[in-house]
Amino acid sequence: MDLALTDEQRAIVDTVRQFVDRELVPYEDEVEELDEVTPELAASIRSKALAAGLYAPNMPEEVGGAGLDAISLALVERELGRTSFALQHFVGRPSRILMGCTGEQIDKYLLPTVRGEKQECLAITEPGAGSDVRGMSTTARREGDDWVINGTKHFISHADISDFIILFAATGEEDSPRGPRKLISSFVVDSDLPGLTITKGSPSVSHRGYHHCELHFDNVHAPASALLGEEGHGFDLMGQWLGATRLAVAANAVGRSQRVLEEALAWAVSREQFGQPIGRFQGLSFQLADSALEIEAAQLLTFQAASRLDDGTVTDTDVAMAKLMATETLGRVTDRAVQVFGGMGLVREYKIERWWRDARVERIWDGTSEIQRHIISRALLRPLEGQSR
Repeated sequence: MDLALTDEQRAIVDTVRQFVDRELVPYEDEVEELDEVTPELAASIRSKALAAGLYAPNMPEEVGGAGLDAISLALVERELGRTSFALQHFVGRPSRILMGCTGEQIDKYLLPTVRGEKQECLAITEPGAGSDVRGMSTTARREGDDWVINGTKHFISHADISDFIILFAATGEEDSPRGPRKLISSFVVDSDLPGLTITKGSPSVSHRGYHHCELHFDNVHAPASALLGEEGHGFDLMGQWLGATRLAVAANAVGRSQRVLEEALAWAVSREQFGQPIGRFQGLSFQLADSALEIEAAQLLTFQAASRLDDGTVTDTDVAMAKLMATETLGRVTDRAVQVFGGMGLVREYKIERWWRDARVERIWDGTSEIQRHIISRALLRPLEGQSR
């Protein structure tokens, strides 16, 4: 893997960093206070991102996106990760699942989303089925020319401001060596369909302004054309999305870790105790060194996975290692930063406590740390299964 950035990639980093510092960072405190991004601010960010050519960097050029390679996209995500998730959301990166759109879905959902005219949300998680996706109980059954949808989804990010939902639901069963298992299909469902209720979920300590919602489907009738991809093959589309999204989470975590370390370093050299900067005390300086080391390791794993994605050799293990290392590094870096700041790290006057709270969810969403460890360990053990000692 060539670690040197091209001139174009350096330009991407500079452009996104300047956009973040100019258009997003100044509004962090407002979003934290209001627990929302006002519609006016959201529209302004989206408009400026479109004008700067930053919108839909993950989508192919043939549908109007920037068509960035995986490494360049990881650089974009790293820089966006330096700021509030609620704000960076409006620098849209549509779900790659939408590339499964066909026929009228292309003009109704895919292209308007890439152009920033519509927003989507992704509905997989349920109260009784988090990591166990096959355990979902939301169903979609054919009734004449419609799909009739029933069930509940929760922890659905930004569903309250989305125009449509990429929904995963059970549409039947098939036999397997372990008995019957559900067939999962994907749909594009308009948010204003009768029988669909969207409510904000309980307040969360992480990412204020970026709301998670509950979706209740009560005999919701969606047209036959709502089916996205082939019936019973929703996992195929989900697999295409998960890898890219987990890499985005990893890159975001690297960027946020870098910003947190920068703040901790600035405090360590300016704050004095016992007649000298606290950074000179080994107890704190070693914590800063550990943070720098782990951030570099997380970044290398993330960009290694992105490089392999570009050349077609990436594995689930590559992505799992990147996501696991980067998000757990963020947790440790923010915790150390609180320690460096001492009591001031827990007061709202400084952003450290905010980043500390925000960091916690990264080890849960888009596949928990335990799921990532399962993927890694399974890859290690599977080749050895059946071998005698």
